[in-house]
Amino acid sequence: MLTAIRPRVGKVLVAGAAIVAVLGATAAPARADGVGAPVVLSAGHVDVIEVEYEDGVLELGVHDDTVEPGVHRHHSDVIFVVTSQARTSVPGDPAFGFLGRAGSPVWVLPQAQNEDLLWAGIATEELEEGVFEADSVDLTVQQLISAPSSGQVAIYTEDQFGQPTVLANSRDGLPDVVELPVGDHLHANWAFSKPGIYLLKAKVGATLAGTGTVIGSDSVYLRFVVLP
Repeated sequence: MLTAIRPRVGKVLVAGAAIVAVLGATAAPARADGVGAPVVLSAGHVDVIEVEYEDGVLELGVHDDTVEPGVHRHHSDVIFVVTSQARTSVPGDPAFGFLGRAGSPVWVLPQAQNEDLLWAGIATEELEEGVFEADSVDLTVQQLISAPSSGQVAIYTEDQFGQPTVLANSRDGLPDVVELPVGDHLHANWAFSKPGIYLLKAKVGATLAGTGTVIGSDSVYLRFVVLP
């Protein structure tokens, strides 16, 4: 059974024991240098997934632009907080049915910047052209662990007419694969169906150009806490 998280209004504080309890169930690899108090991010720009390639290895990290200058962090050091300002309702348009019943509550970190919320990006800007086949890598959203267990996550974009394109959706089953062009920066909507704890397991893979060699990163866990 997962320990409840107790947020304190004002500075966003999260009970670290609850997160540790959840992570224990995921068997996530431990940091070699140990993990201290997690960095809690609740507003501002952050690349929740930044893809890098160095010495033949694909790696995933977090690029935190909520501080100046921006810093790189390990996923095991970061908790992403979705505050109550993210709460909205599922639109009546049937195209948004993947989020649940029209009018029901949903918590969304939006594709367009809102200074009161996290602006969650996915970055491949460090990847060069000509290294991978089709100049792209595949992001696989492998698994969702949530408390409550009925919590669902969807990642989607909206076009200029407000119509959605679903990138990943736990409601109809995972894994889902998202093709990411190199040298790019993607912003999407991150939607959560209920308050609680959400851990998204993800990895990246690619085929090296001209060799057919398939490579992949280690899996990481994106840790989100959604407040009522």
